[in-house]
Amino acid sequence: MAHDHAHGSAHAHDHAPKDFGTAFAVGIGLNLAFVATEAVYGYIAHSLALLADAGHNLSDVLGLALAWGATVLVKRQPTRRRTYGLRRSSILASLLNAVLLLVAIGAIAWEAIGRFSSPQPVASGIVMAVAGIGVVINGITAWLFMAGSKNDVNIRGAFLHMAADAAVSLGVVVAALAMRTTGWLWLDPTVSLVIVVVIAVGTWGLLKHSLDLAMDAVPPHIDPQNVESYLAGLPGISAVHDLHIWGMSTTEVALTVHLVKPDAQIEDALLAQIKHDLHAQFGIDHTTVQLELGDKAHPCGQAPVSTV
Repeated sequence: MAHDHAHGSAHAHDHAPKDFGTAFAVGIGLNLAFVATEAVYGYIAHSLALLADAGHNLSDVLGLALAWGATVLVKRQPTRRRTYGLRRSSILASLLNAVLLLVAIGAIAWEAIGRFSSPQPVASGIVMAVAGIGVVINGITAWLFMAGSKNDVNIRGAFLHMAADAAVSLGVVVAALAMRTTGWLWLDPTVSLVIVVVIAVGTWGLLKHSLDLAMDAVPPHIDPQNVESYLAGLPGISAVHDLHIWGMSTTEVALTVHLVKPDAQIEDALLAQIKHDLHAQFGIDHTTVQLELGDKAHPCGQAPVSTV
């Protein structure tokens, strides 16, 4: 079996998690201060929308902490027992982050529905001022994670949370202004339910992607058929089977495959080409290739597509 590790090449660190330590520290610090402010003034102003947003922001602080911890753990070196290191911690963090959000919005929805039957007056001026601060804080925090949001679902989770929070805070400002103008108290729980819907929609994609990665699904940016076609077209290769592609972390992808090569020659140059091409064309970082003769007297037991 030829074992090719992508992290041995010049391309090795293209998909390595970047350091967002400063972004996490700033984001957590700002949001903790804002959560305390929202909770206090939400209670003073009798605003469920403000208290709901405070609860959601607290869940985001926990989510940021989880994501930050995962970016640290994912860089830990492999050991004899954990041969891939702790890369998968970033996947678990993004999955837990999504679940945490769903639990938070369930509590918000329950409280909002109850508020319809017993609406309370809201100090709209306080609500607008505090929510306005939230727009600025969450907008800044989202911007800090924007650079890493395209290539890392763990960082994207942090970015989406902060971007959604900025939009939600803006919605609270608009609702408070409308209540001040019209006196319609039902706008407060209504905005809370709108917050729930916005967060649920944004969380669904994160949950689905995280579950796929946790279940070793092929990452969405890779077409396994294209990968198989590339491998089948290599010189001297007559068949491809037992192809597996999965996410080792939220930024790194691994592949294992059996290639039938009847001439019985193991060529280091060919293995190097496979590793390079898979990384350059498909973003696959860690490649393990098993070469076989295709001897019918000793068939590979993992040749059927259905066999794992």
